[in-house]
Amino acid sequence: MRHDRQRAALMVAGAVACGWIGWSGYLLLLPVSIAFPYLWSRAPDRTSAALVSTGYFLAASRSLPQGVAAFYQSDIWPGLVLWLLAFSGFVSVHSVLWTGRLGVRSVLAYLIAMVLMALPPFGILGWAHPITAAGVILAGWDWLGLLAMASGLSIMTTRYWPAAAITFAGCWLWSAAFWTQPQIGRDWQGVDLQLGKRLGRDAGLAYHRQLRASIGRSKVRDRIVVLPESTLGFWTPSAAALWQTYAKSSTMTVVAGAVVVDETGYDNVLVQITGQRSDIVYRERIPVPGSMWQPWRQLAGQSGGARAHFFANPVVYIAGMKSAPLICYEQLLVWPILQSMLHDPDMIVAVGNGWWTQGTSVVEIQRMSVEAWARLFDRPFVMSFNT
Repeated sequence: MRHDRQRAALMVAGAVACGWIGWSGYLLLLPVSIAFPYLWSRAPDRTSAALVSTGYFLAASRSLPQGVAAFYQSDIWPGLVLWLLAFSGFVSVHSVLWTGRLGVRSVLAYLIAMVLMALPPFGILGWAHPITAAGVILAGWDWLGLLAMASGLSIMTTRYWPAAAITFAGCWLWSAAFWTQPQIGRDWQGVDLQLGKRLGRDAGLAYHRQLRASIGRSKVRDRIVVLPESTLGFWTPSAAALWQTYAKSSTMTVVAGAVVVDETGYDNVLVQITGQRSDIVYRERIPVPGSMWQPWRQLAGQSGGARAHFFANPVVYIAGMKSAPLICYEQLLVWPILQSMLHDPDMIVAVGNGWWTQGTSVVEIQRMSVEAWARLFDRPFVMSFNT
């Protein structure tokens, strides 16, 4: 009994370490997260497996309480409550599927857990998925790399785990030694802003003029410019006309985040603006649960909250390029990028508004996730964030 308690404590400590280090925001450290299935499968009992899962998930998502507190301008308790609620799906899945037997049963159990945490509904909270490390370990392997990664993670739950670990380590070192970043080309430019919580909340003409001036200072004239989530605020005909005039005078294509509101709620969108027209090209598939997406409102017959378009617009055409769009929260999940990659896009366009993450590693983790998926599928990418 004492030996089991000691082993459980070691497994939990290891899970905390691999969650903390793997999801620190440093891309080349992401493969540390692949230790989780080994630690989970070696838990001496189901309660210990739940504690291992808890330690990994809470360590990987440790920035959430502070970020939520900043977002709601309150103390840390609302963030802690959300943090504790958010991990319930991850822990429940891994607790129920845990088996004390290594081999075929543990392989099947972990494969099921991986799939459940990647796809809706559990995948809506499927942060810190170890399979994301495929982009570092098996860069350029495309779907074959994803299957190989899933197989390797499952083998980590068997007595043959040393073979999988050594193979992963070798591929990791090779990838790090020959690391190159996919190039998007000189025509595309992601512009990061530092407007804090003011971004998109000021609908005045002065705000839009200031924003246009900041783009001009970034020397991206005559290019395809990508701006962060919510940059343009509420998308109205007057805002469209203003930006069309600007795009026409500079022969620039502007891609930016905005919000479209109606009587039932709102959509978090990407708009494309040229001198000739402006179009909504993308509606966010998975907004942040709770703070944005509030499905209980519809059940109660109320309006409000962001709409989720889970299976819609996985790819869109931006400046003639078939693009996989990812807005903020979607960058932390597995389902949106895999759904997009099923349609063979030419590139990835990722935007976010991370003013509320100051002092945390959330934006770095988002950037890391996007680059990892881009590396796995060998696609160029462009990113734009507000901080």
